[in-house]
Amino acid sequence: MDETLAEFFRRTILKIPMTEMMTILKTWNFLSENQLQTVNFRQRKESIVQDLVLLCEENRARLNDAAHLDIIYTQFHRHQKIWDVFQMSKRPGDNIDLFDMEEFKSSFKKILQRALKNVTVSFRDAEENSVWIRIAWGTQYKKPNQYKPAYVVYYSQTPYAFTSSSQLKSNLPLLGQALTVASKHHQIVKMDLRSRYLDSLKAIVFKQYNQSFETHNSTTSLQERSFGLDINMDSRIIHENKVEKERVQRVTQEIFGDYPQPRLEFAQYKLETKFKSDLNRGILAEREEPLRCLVKFSSPHLLEALKSLAPAGIADAPLSPLLTCIPNKGRNYFKIRDK
Repeated sequence: MDETLAEFFRRTILKIPMTEMMTILKTWNFLSENQLQTVNFRQRKESIVQDLVLLCEENRARLNDAAHLDIIYTQFHRHQKIWDVFQMSKRPGDNIDLFDMEEFKSSFKKILQRALKNVTVSFRDAEENSVWIRIAWGTQYKKPNQYKPAYVVYYSQTPYAFTSSSQLKSNLPLLGQALTVASKHHQIVKMDLRSRYLDSLKAIVFKQYNQSFETHNSTTSLQERSFGLDINMDSRIIHENKVEKERVQRVTQEIFGDYPQPRLEFAQYKLETKFKSDLNRGILAEREEPLRCLVKFSSPHLLEALKSLAPAGIADAPLSPLLTCIPNKGRNYFKIRDK
């Protein structure tokens, strides 16, 4: 094992938290149980890493082995990346072909390597017939940068692929071509949907957000829920408040459902409109360019935050469809223009 590969192993292992070290190494399954038992995991982390690198050298580890370890680390820490969604489509009338995962991998890798001399492609099969793809991009004159890879998660026999945002935007067309051809589709487009939470993106595009998430307990009737009303308040006001809160609760449940929402951190709206006025025509009325405005809603859990607005009395129910349509539309980027 040369010095470059040893350094790649060292840096990959070094970033694994000690609380996850054994779990990730056992998932990797490159080092045997007996070999792991020879390592003193109570010593300083740098010493542990050095011992593990020596064991990797003893097992004649290759670049692909290190790439697999990096994929596993990324699977454990997928929320550290920002994920984009791509949707593919077939031509009208195209037959549904039998899908072979090994054929997909071979085709995907060949397309990239034919177009780009210096590129490293590694695969790892995952749950639900999906495959994680790690791509270390190089150029015609530079070797692949193993420390800034791009990741693709593809679910077989579906038109969707999820990619981690890459700094090398120039390689996106090539990546799209490889995905389209290897999966036997005709066209690929980037959706207006992005998040750190890969599982939530998958739930949105596959319409699984009312199934794959644990549901709230909805057995308690609205009448049995506490509305926190003042016992000294006029009975007519209490009745009116109770009826209104029941209405808000019902409308909110109809829109959002009675289950946890997919996790998104933001929604962005770009408005383009021309100035309109029946009054004195001024500078703005003569402006040819439309007025542009950008509004961004941010929250650690945006959809749950929106869901709670009306019940909390912060907003009227129902909320604007521009806010409630995010899961059904499968997007959190919107452009609003004049009709």
